[in-house]
Amino acid sequence: MSLPLEGIKILDLSRYLPGPLCTQILADFGAEVIKIEQPKSGELGRNLAPLINGESARFYTVNRNKKSVTLDLKKKEGKDIFKRLAANCDVVLDQFRPGVMDKMGVGYEVLKEINERLIYCCLTGYGLNGPLRDTAGHDLNYLSLAGVTEQTGNNQGKPSMSGVQIADTAAGSLYSVIAILLALASREKTGKGQLCDVAMLDGSITLLAYTIGEWFGSGKLPQRGDEGLTGGYACYHIYETKDNKYVSLGAVEGKFWVEFCEKIDRKEYTTVQWDKEKQEDIIKDISNIILQKTRDEWVTFFSTSNICFTPVLNMGEMCQHPQIIARNMITKLTNFKESGKDVVLTGVPIKLSQTPGEAKYIFPELGEHTDDILMNIGYSKEEIDTLRKNSVI
Repeated sequence: MSLPLEGIKILDLSRYLPGPLCTQILADFGAEVIKIEQPKSGELGRNLAPLINGESARFYTVNRNKKSVTLDLKKKEGKDIFKRLAANCDVVLDQFRPGVMDKMGVGYEVLKEINERLIYCCLTGYGLNGPLRDTAGHDLNYLSLAGVTEQTGNNQGKPSMSGVQIADTAAGSLYSVIAILLALASREKTGKGQLCDVAMLDGSITLLAYTIGEWFGSGKLPQRGDEGLTGGYACYHIYETKDNKYVSLGAVEGKFWVEFCEKIDRKEYTTVQWDKEKQEDIIKDISNIILQKTRDEWVTFFSTSNICFTPVLNMGEMCQHPQIIARNMITKLTNFKESGKDVVLTGVPIKLSQTPGEAKYIFPELGEHTDDILMNIGYSKEEIDTLRKNSVI
């Protein structure tokens, strides 16, 4: 059975997390992803600690199912090779700052003249225009500017940093996947590619959709840790348990809240679910109740209830949870590359009934596919040897 993106060829210039996760998702569904890496040093993400056999453990989490070509784009011969590759590919993913590829003479305006069907996706922090266009940034910066960080944490003290890279992944990786798929769909109608401008700041702002609605609907700025979905109400809250662990209650709907209250013998709270003035006292009382049992005892206690109640798990516990196992969302590669260490990788989150994605746990060595791919576009072995001698590849 063929995968939906078989036949689609992608040149991946990205590094670290946002772009590599994007292209890994596309690779899982059949796209041929060719990582373009700097000779000798490779993509920067290969060198992030912790290392397994000299290579980043994190590199393996976002670079399966790919090929690797080493290429120095600062040299004329490297630019020529890249142009020949782009002439025969469908997508280029560029994660450099705006204008970098243009300055090297291999940006979108040049490449589209070579291949009018080319889809060129620019994944940047702040986008291709605006006063911050050329500004450096990281996940924390995008979330802070978007207003997400201000809404993260409790109502005592400073804003908190997210435990995951939301801007990088949700606003960057996933929106880039969407952009590329939309451009591919458009190309089916027009026969032409286009430029995709994906900014992690832009995507982060769209993740605030409900929060923005809460703001203009109420006429007041949301207060960190004090709103309906941020900890200000007892029905949607995190509680500490007897064993210093935590559970989360998401009983937003009335029926869930009523069942929860009845289960803990607090029927009087059923009619004051959204009474703001009473929340502090209710939260304090329920907190004391939850402290009477361990986390797992509470999970068992509520196991037959319909109230949206879950334990707060750490990484190791998450990997062992029966729901995660049932969905094939975690794979462990034991004694990876004879390193004595296990590598834990995520599965394919999108389940298609007819053309399901396939996570092949094959990872490219730096430059592993350079010779084969260059031969496929017409370079001879002698030419390749010369390119390697001159450090072009």
